[in-house]
Amino acid sequence: MSKKPSKGGAPSLDMTPMVDLAFLLVTFFMLTASFRMAEPVTVDPPSSIGQVTLPDNHIMVTIDDIGRVFFGISNTTAKTEALREMGEKYGVKFTDQQIKKFSGLPSIGVDIKDLPRYIDASENERTNFKPQKGVPNDTLNNPQLKDWISFAGKNAVIAYNEAKEKAKEAGQDLKAEKPRYAIKCDGKTKYMLVSGVIKTFTDLKIFQFNLITSLEGAGTVLDTEKKK
Repeated sequence: MSKKPSKGGAPSLDMTPMVDLAFLLVTFFMLTASFRMAEPVTVDPPSSIGQVTLPDNHIMVTIDDIGRVFFGISNTTAKTEALREMGEKYGVKFTDQQIKKFSGLPSIGVDIKDLPRYIDASENERTNFKPQKGVPNDTLNNPQLKDWISFAGKNAVIAYNEAKEKAKEAGQDLKAEKPRYAIKCDGKTKYMLVSGVIKTFTDLKIFQFNLITSLEGAGTVLDTEKKK
């Protein structure tokens, strides 16, 4: 017995809810995404075969191919507290607005006395900011890098311990790692310039840090542990 042909025609699928959902997701990510400011310097680190990723909680010193030193802190709380302590030590005043803007900067490469003007500059102006000679690293006469590392490290540990205590009180496990130190330099940077930064770390009794490299053939930023 033959079946009667269906009078309903070919089945159809209403895609309107899917389109609405797609637009909702796009809107959500546009409203919640935070745009990262551009780094003040771009370096091409040497390659290696190491595959240890750099943790989110880190304090990094970047050295470009001409030896300028740039300093960055990933933890915003430690970053703002370090700024306050640097301003107090070197007699430089920062407004609340400048402190807030500073917390969003990935790294800096200027003298502390030029930092208020650097913070107030637009992102395009910071790219060509003068003078941007790097953070001074004269351990005898102008040890600004040493002080940045010292204040940042202290405040990063405090912030980590406070977060750990809050997680413990809430009955949760803190997934974040302890703050770690890292050095990132261009493949063309002379070793003498890098050794000066390493000496600054060792003067602070910091003998364990990471050397940032790029994965051979991939360009992925990785780190390699370095001990004295």
